[in-house]
Formats: sequence, structure tokens, C-alpha cells
Amino acid sequence: MAEETTATDELRQPLLDLLQSELGDDLVSYELSDDLWIRVNRSAWRRTAEVCRDRLGLSYFCFLSGLDWKPNPALLGEKAWESPEEAEVTATPDEVAKVEEARTELEEGIVDEEATGAEVAVVDAGVVAPTADPTSPLFPTGVAGGDTRFQVFARLYNLTTHVGVTLKADLDGDEPSIDSLVPLFRGADWHEREAWEMYGFNFVGHPRLRHLYLPGEFEGYPLRKDFPLLARMVKPWPGLVDVEPMPGEAVEEVAIPGDEG
Repeated sequence: MAEETTATDELRQPLLDLLQSELGDDLVSYELSDDLWIRVNRSAWRRTAEVCRDRLGLSYFCFLSGLDWKPNPALLGEKAWESPEEAEVTATPDEVAKVEEARTELEEGIVDEEATGAEVAVVDAGVVAPTADPTSPLFPTGVAGGDTRFQVFARLYNLTTHVGVTLKADLDGDEPSIDSLVPLFRGADWHEREAWEMYGFNFVGHPRLRHLYLPGEFEGYPLRKDFPLLARMVKPWPGLVDVEPMPGEAVEEVAIPGDEG
């Protein structure tokens, strides 16, 4: 179990102690610094929230969302249009070249702009950041660590002590699913619907998972790292083209056709 602590936190340490006592091995890891993060087994997700509410007084549900830790630098706008030499990625030269070739074809119109995103996704999915240390996690998973690509996290808060706890759980990469918190916190309803819609996470026990933003026939999960942003492959992010000069920098004069005289 990862243990990263600083000086004793008189407000949060008792919360951690009680959670360790109640959850046992289901408390996978934690981080206690100026805040408390708890990572638990997904099988103990709802029970952990119940302990937080009933034993720790964390009765206010702040939010719930998802995380996708898949490394995919090809989908980042600020890197996608740089040369392989400029791009700060750790992909192999062959992987970078493959993606750059596909992007060049898109820009020059060799590939139909209306092509399905699946073809582009196949290319982008090949650009991954390999881990140098074979013992390190496959994905960089932030505070309190993680062992899978997908995670769900939620924030609970005590309105009396003004102390909160962030809960995290790893989800299966192929069929991400976890118990719903709606039976404990009605406010979790639309948060879970959003995570279901945008990440494809299933929340077991949710009364009715249905779309918030997207039409019912929409395919794919827009907040997953492998969701193809085809529009931005054809046309770069505006900020990469229309770059305003910093104060004191010379403004490059652009000739306007028909305005020579």
C-alpha cells in the first residue's frame, strides 16, 4: 500500500484511521498532504461512500467524474501539429512517423475528410508513451496511484468541519463498471449519467442511465482518449494558427490582395 504522508494532520488523520479500520485491504492506497485521497477496490466503492457519510459525517456530495489515463499525445492539439522533432512525446520514431504520414494525407486531401473516425483512431492508438521502467504502472494515474486505464473519482464533504475526502477506484479497461452512489446520494444522478455518456462507465443500480448532452444514436464516448477528433486533424486548433504576438514582439505584416497601392 502506498503511503505518502507529511506531518500529522489532526483533522484528516482520524478520518484515514477510521477508513483503514473499516475497509481493511479494500483500501488500496491513499495520499494525505493538504488533502486526503483514498483509492479503494471497486467492489468496495459504495460501501466506502456509505462509511464516509455515516461514520465520518461527509454528507455533502460534491461531484463524480471519470478519468482516462491512456497516453495519446497524437490527440493533443498543441502537439499534433508540431514536427516529430518538436513534439514532446516518448513514442518511438516509427509511431510518430506513422501518425505524421496520416495527418499529411488528411491535410492534402488524399484521405476523404468524411472518412469514419475509426480509421484515424487506429493510427492514433498506435502512439503510446512506453514506460522505461518495466516495474512502473502502464498508465500514469495521478494522486493515490492506479493500475488501470479508467478510474472513477468522487468528492465528499463535511459541512460542519469543512473537511473533504476524494475517493478513487480503478475500473476494468474492457467493461468499466461500478456500483452507483445514487442510493446514498441523490445528487450523484446526473454526474453518473454524464460519466456513462462521456466515458462509457456503467453504474450498477442507477435508476435510469440516459443521455444528457448527446443524441440517442450517437456512437462512441467523447472523453475517452481514443475518441477521434477528426475535425481537428483536418483543421488545426485556431490558437496554433492565429497566434497573437506577445507585448513588445514585432507584428509580421501580411500582404492583402488588392491593397498594393
